[in-house]
Amino acid sequence: MELKFARHRRLRTTDSMRALVRETQLHPEDFVYPIFVVEGEDKRNAVSSMPGVFQVSLDHLNAEMQELKDLGIKSVMVFGVPDHKDAVGSEAYHDHGIVQKAISQIKEFFPELVVIADTCLCQYTDHGHCGIVENGKILNDPTLDLLARTAVSQAKAGADIIAPSNMMDGFVAAIRHGLDENGFEDIPVMSYAVKYSSAFYGPFREAAHSTPQFGDRKTYQMDPANRLEAMREAESDIQEGADFLIVKPALSYLDIIRDVKNNLNVPVVAYNVSGEYAMVKAAAANGWIDEKSLVLEMFTGMKRAGADLIITYYSKDAARWLKEQ
Repeated sequence: MELKFARHRRLRTTDSMRALVRETQLHPEDFVYPIFVVEGEDKRNAVSSMPGVFQVSLDHLNAEMQELKDLGIKSVMVFGVPDHKDAVGSEAYHDHGIVQKAISQIKEFFPELVVIADTCLCQYTDHGHCGIVENGKILNDPTLDLLARTAVSQAKAGADIIAPSNMMDGFVAAIRHGLDENGFEDIPVMSYAVKYSSAFYGPFREAAHSTPQFGDRKTYQMDPANRLEAMREAESDIQEGADFLIVKPALSYLDIIRDVKNNLNVPVVAYNVSGEYAMVKAAAANGWIDEKSLVLEMFTGMKRAGADLIITYYSKDAARWLKEQ
């Protein structure tokens, strides 16, 4: 009796054949590069838990941006590490704060780059939380005004996109209102809509000097066990005016990325966070993995899950590897 079965391997016979039918493609412009900017001069401080990541002063910023441009990376996300911190994070919304100065400089010398401003207070508060604190409680509504002020200040400095990451209820509505009221109707909001209270954030807190001085962020960031709650968060941010939605972290939350992509018609952004980066770097340093193959496979999985963009500290490496293919 003649056997009848599908011959799926016909489309896998050669590199060229596999490329011809490949469903998911990675490109350098898929990546957003996060950069940490510090006060002072001639500073390029290595982040010990994130090999290859540095805090840079403004005099090193142009070289970093030129490298991104040469690699075909189109966008950068700016995080500030200020010298001064206080209870209300006033340096976050100071017109001459470190992020504002960095944004202005990038737009002056590299106007073609899309500059995304991380909009939060945790790096700027002496308690390390993302809002105003009173008697050990993080206050939601009084924080919204400060977030709106921060967003407007960043837009004035030249930010192309505002990316609020604080997870206060109503933060998108407050920021959208503040931007519109100040003539920035055309500045989009890339909301950290689905941000879990994750153990994967540890190395970032070294890079941004943003470790909470008491407690944790579980009262405002999401419980990793919850899936349906993610859709409620994402839907409310769309209703409040978000133009992009970030899911953070990415690697352990691919199901959430797919849920958001399937249900909401806006660009979805995966944040490949510091802990994910650090784990891969550590394994690579020990010779346990093929770093290039693993990273590109990981990013392909994020795009296949529905991500339109990927925020990652691997942006430069991934762009180089793609050019080599």
